Amino acid sequence: MNILILTNTFTPHVGGVARSVAAFTEEYRTRGHRVLVVAPEFPDMPRDEIDVVRIPAIQNFNASDFSVVLPIHPPLSDTLDAFRPDIVHSQHPFLLGMTAVRIARRRGLPLVFTHHTLYERYTHYVPGDSPALKRFTIELATRYANLADQVFAPSESIRDLLLQRGVVTPIAVVPTGVRLEHFAHGDGPAFRRQMGIPADAFVVGHLGRLAPEKNLEFLAQAVADFVGSHPRAHFLVIGSGPSETAMRDVFSRAGLEARLHVGGILKQQELADALHAMDLFAFASTSETQGMVLTEAMAAGLPVVALDASGVREVVRDRHNGRLLRETTSAAFSAALQWVAALPAESLRDLKQAALETAGAFSMPRSADKALACYEALKPGKTGGSGEDVSAWEEVMTAIRTEWDILKSVAGAGDAALGAGLFSDKED
Repeated sequence: MNILILTNTFTPHVGGVARSVAAFTEEYRTRGHRVLVVAPEFPDMPRDEIDVVRIPAIQNFNASDFSVVLPIHPPLSDTLDAFRPDIVHSQHPFLLGMTAVRIARRRGLPLVFTHHTLYERYTHYVPGDSPALKRFTIELATRYANLADQVFAPSESIRDLLLQRGVVTPIAVVPTGVRLEHFAHGDGPAFRRQMGIPADAFVVGHLGRLAPEKNLEFLAQAVADFVGSHPRAHFLVIGSGPSETAMRDVFSRAGLEARLHVGGILKQQELADALHAMDLFAFASTSETQGMVLTEAMAAGLPVVALDASGVREVVRDRHNGRLLRETTSAAFSAALQWVAALPAESLRDLKQAALETAGAFSMPRSADKALACYEALKPGKTGGSGEDVSAWEEVMTAIRTEWDILKSVAGAGDAALGAGLFSDKED
């Protein structure tokens, strides 16, 4: 099968969507499928990429680490003619997501959309952030989903949310799977020595992009409270981003800066080593759609303490493979860390074994099986469209209808956000 993926983030960007696209792409190619990825340019891109088309983009948009594709970019027709895609898979409802709609309609191909992100939690990256803008992003994503033939939700929580918001396109729950073999083994003691962490320390860890939407000041305060009352405790953070300064400030004010260790961005074996240097994984984000870093941590045998939220509750079971907290206070979070730290050795082993078993249920092969089954059911031969032998007039009419659907989707989202009622879905 030839799978076309369009995404607004991709390697070397560090983030959930980029990692998801890379993981699925690797698995599909391993199984003999061809995958063409269309993505923006990013600084320090890999050289000599195979089957990756890069689109010119504005770098570090609004002081973030995101790239934003230019509104006018080189046509892809010749590349797509040579590739002959069977499926178009969009990862976003805007920018290259709109390009995905045009390609799918123009070629008579099924369009799949993965709703990776709660976009309303990220509007602070856009100038003019407001409640109306948050509502607009919700409406845009919902209406975009209804332009697709199939929606992938990364978790049951997000599936239920999309149904509540009015998505009528069929929804399949397809989380990003974890490569168990990538995290099963690591040299934790060596990584501790590298970071200056005592061999007998109790290490609370965290992995991810250090950004405001990840609730990291809360996490830092809760962990600092625990570390301050636990003489052997240290906090190991893997990642980088604008919230690093705020996290360091929390530990500095508590006089614990020597027990906070920030390892930056790590990949492959170094990342596995870092996870194996931890005793426990802490996670406070409430903006996730799935628990990617949680399953990666569990694949390294780590129990997790996390706040109850979408994408998290599907992975963490309270007192089975960690602690899932409904009370969102730093005192409750710190107490949960203490609960794990105080467990007898046998009980802690049981918690870690349960974490490993949970990771196995979220393996990459299982997730790829679900996605590929949906692709097969949607292939043009089974839906009636072929994208071939289309007259020039039909091409023009398809293009006009596609642009109208896109315009109506965007305008309708803006209309709903402002409450004006100017573009209703009942209009033709």
